[in-house]
This record gives sequence, structure tokens and C-alpha cells, in this order.
Amino acid sequence: MPPVPAYGFAAAAFLVGLGARFLIHPVLPPGFPYLTFFPAVILTCFVAGTRAGTLCAVLSGLAAWYWFIPPFDSFGLTSHTALALAFYVFIVGVDIAIIHAMRRAGERLKAAQQVSAELAERQSTLFAELQHRVANNLSFVSSLLLLQKAAVAADPASASGAFDDAIHRLEMMARLHRRLHDPAALDQPLGTYLHGLCDDVLKAAGASGVACRVTADDVRLDLRGLTSLSLILTELVTNSVKHAFKGRDHGVIEVDLKRLGPHRAALTVADDGPGMPRKVVPSLGLQIIQGLASQLDGELVLPEPGSSLTRVEFPA
Repeated sequence: MPPVPAYGFAAAAFLVGLGARFLIHPVLPPGFPYLTFFPAVILTCFVAGTRAGTLCAVLSGLAAWYWFIPPFDSFGLTSHTALALAFYVFIVGVDIAIIHAMRRAGERLKAAQQVSAELAERQSTLFAELQHRVANNLSFVSSLLLLQKAAVAADPASASGAFDDAIHRLEMMARLHRRLHDPAALDQPLGTYLHGLCDDVLKAAGASGVACRVTADDVRLDLRGLTSLSLILTELVTNSVKHAFKGRDHGVIEVDLKRLGPHRAALTVADDGPGMPRKVVPSLGLQIIQGLASQLDGELVLPEPGSSLTRVEFPA
């Protein structure tokens, strides 16, 4: 209860107790100066809090001392008066302390119940998100296999290589999602996350001589956007490893995530290989990258002939 209403309640409870004490005073035997004040103090503590209850106790004690403890109509102090006041202070002090402890325990219980309700709601939300994420992953795998099937139908001799590519992509998806859902990775900078992802691709491809240099601005993405961006980066780095370093056992891949404005960012991936040939044959990897860029509501810019720089601009 806010302070003003609480103290108003304390004053009202005191006045009711005082009025009731005056009302029964003619018929009440001597020795009960606090009879109607104790309920007022206890009720005030329960309803309005400890401070208001203390105020009611002080007012009640002074009123009982002045009107109902000999010598009447004065604040005279005798040994009997001191004993009566000490008794009153002890009783109301214990009452206020017990009620205060009960209120605090009730507040802690209420806070714990609220935390439990929030945790239950969060768990339900996370479970729903997990179900949604699993459904999306299965849909992506289904689309990937359909694209592989179309590639094999066009060139049956490529079946073995198509299965190898599919296995590699599925393994990379598994690594990616372990990274995305690792609690220890939630607070790390995005550049550190992308660098670790590139290392996973290079290790999976066995490209120990290839280095991946990552620079990243402070870009914020939700889980869906980060998943799509991670899959795009995985495809682009894999493509560089497969095509840019033929005939040599070393190379460099440059990854740059740059903020273009308050609500837009760009990912660029380039390598020190020979670059894009003049005649480009549409590949499965390119179709995957185009589909993922559209999921980001992004724009894919392919390299010019002789260049290896691929750029994806997207909202962020």
C-alpha cells in the first residue's frame, strides 16, 4: 500500500480503537487499557504494513497512557505505569515482528511463484521454438535432397559425388546447430562465432592449409536470421575450398560482416583463388545460397568474372 493511504489507514484504525475503548470504558473492569488497541495495531500491520502498524501502535500506546492508565488524563509515570507500558511495548513489538515476518515470507513466496510461472512459460516457448526449428530443419533437408535428386537425374554419373555433398552439408548443419544452441556461445561476439564456424568448415573439408580471416561489426540478428546467414557462410566457404585452391595446399578466405546503416548489413566472402570463370554453370550450392538469401529478405550479388567476392545484403 502507498505511504499516504497506509498512514491514513493507521490513523483511522487508531481512532476506531480509541472510540471503542471510550465506549466500553464505563462497563470495563480496571486493568484493560489496551483491549481495543491491540486489534487495531494487528489489523493495520496486516493491511497497511509494518510502518503504518508501528504508527498505530505509538498512537494507541500514548492514548492508553493518557486516558486509561492511572493517573488518568496525564502522562504521569509511576512504577505501575512503567510496567504497564513495558508490557504494551513488548506485546505490540512481538506482534509487529511476527506479522512483518509473515508478510515478508508471503512476498518471497509470491515472488517465487512468479519466477516459477515465468520459467514455465519460457520452457513452453522454448519447446515450441524447438519444434518449429526441427520442422524447418527437416524441411531444409527435404529441399536439399530434392535438389540433389534433380542433379543426379540430370547426370547419373554424379550420384556418388551428390551423396558425398549431401552428407557433408548435413554434417555441417549438425555442427552449425550445436554452435547456435550452445549456451556458452550466447554472449560471445558475432565475429568470434563466425570464425569458429569457418574453422568447422575447414576442418570438415580437411583444408588445414587454408586460413579464414573474419572481421565483423556489431550486428544483431535473431536466431532465424543467424541460422540462414550461417548456412550461407558455410556454403560460400565450402565453395571456396572446393574450387579456389586446386593445385595448391594453402590459401586465404576473407569474411567480412559490415553494418551498412541502422537496419541493414552485408556479408562478403572472397578468396585469393583465380576467381569466377566467364561462363558460370548454375550449381546446387548456388541454388541453396539464393534460397537462403531470400529467407533473409536479402540481395545476393555474385562475383564478376575473375573475382571471387560474393556479397549478400540483408536487413539487420
